Amino acid sequence: MSFIHLRNFILLLMTAWFTAGCEPRDDTPYPLALPQNFPLPIIPEDNPLTAAKVELGRHLFYDPALSANQTQSCSSCHQQSYAFAEVNTTSIGSTGEKHRRNAPALVNIAYNKTLTWAHPGLTSLEQQILIPMFAEAPIELGITGHEQTVLKRFTNTTYQKLFTAAYGDTEVTFERINFSLASFVRALISLDSPFDRYAYQNDDDAISASAKRGMNLFFSETFECHHCHGGFNFTQSTFHEQQRLDRRPFHNTGLYNVANLGQYPEQDFGVAEFTQQAQDNGRFRAPTLRNIELTAPYMHDGSVATLEEVLNIYAAGGRNIEQGSFSGDGRQHPAKSPFVKGFEMTEQQRNDLIAFLQTLTDEKFIKNPAFANPWKSSRVKISER
Repeated sequence: MSFIHLRNFILLLMTAWFTAGCEPRDDTPYPLALPQNFPLPIIPEDNPLTAAKVELGRHLFYDPALSANQTQSCSSCHQQSYAFAEVNTTSIGSTGEKHRRNAPALVNIAYNKTLTWAHPGLTSLEQQILIPMFAEAPIELGITGHEQTVLKRFTNTTYQKLFTAAYGDTEVTFERINFSLASFVRALISLDSPFDRYAYQNDDDAISASAKRGMNLFFSETFECHHCHGGFNFTQSTFHEQQRLDRRPFHNTGLYNVANLGQYPEQDFGVAEFTQQAQDNGRFRAPTLRNIELTAPYMHDGSVATLEEVLNIYAAGGRNIEQGSFSGDGRQHPAKSPFVKGFEMTEQQRNDLIAFLQTLTDEKFIKNPAFANPWKSSRVKISER
């Protein structure tokens, strides 16, 4: 055999050896669970939604190795059984630091125009996810200052396979982690509630007579709930291929009026923190009402315990706090939304409204194994990954 032929033979063997140990990138699109003729969410061109990235993101979402001290994961504050919210009034970070806001539910986030409770400039998941990862005030996952330590935790065999499937090689970067987490969160679609079967599948028996009465109240001009919680996602913060306009989804609902001076508590002024405009004091994003019965406590600071209490506050046109450091009549806040003007509500009407809101609970969503913790059923110990 000549030298040239020997060299070619060796190169062929080396190529076969490397190929045998390396799986190609899997670019199979992720099939979003959308009803027929539903509009598609806007997916960033630089982060196409693939099944492999969603699966990598799912593993990362549930992995406490993503926090600097390995005590928390994204799922610590966003739990599937609560529609990816939590029962705490406000969240607690990986270092034990108490946060000022309630963890919002991660429901149909792919359709959100803005992210977080009160940041009009955060319009993509890739931007938003950097906050829990790297923010220092307050600390959430606490990665800042520990970047290389955290990255090294994802170089094991399990993650090598996941990164290779998602990106074609085993390189671990925070951009890839970010893009994968964003992909998983985009996949959290909830559109299979009893209301959906009633409204979109023509199943008249999917919801009760009480819920139907409550639905009529919800969409009435007397109760006006739909003005802030409208559309198929029951929030104004909606953005998709057929809806690209900004509908200004932030509202002051008269929750506070500290000392009757037209102020919300100092720790959280809402949108006004960014705009420095008085009219934005106390304005927060109206969240989706999908799975709302699972996501108590309510409001940006978790200060309202039940749906009954929420409805009573809106019926009163705001909340009047009679004592304590936050005392004041929120009904008189000068920046309160004109849609929160109060209304008469009987006990039957309140019960009907709650019955309707309960039809927005998607049991398949909170039990979907594709969204569940992949480490629970794994025999691989965290320390051995």
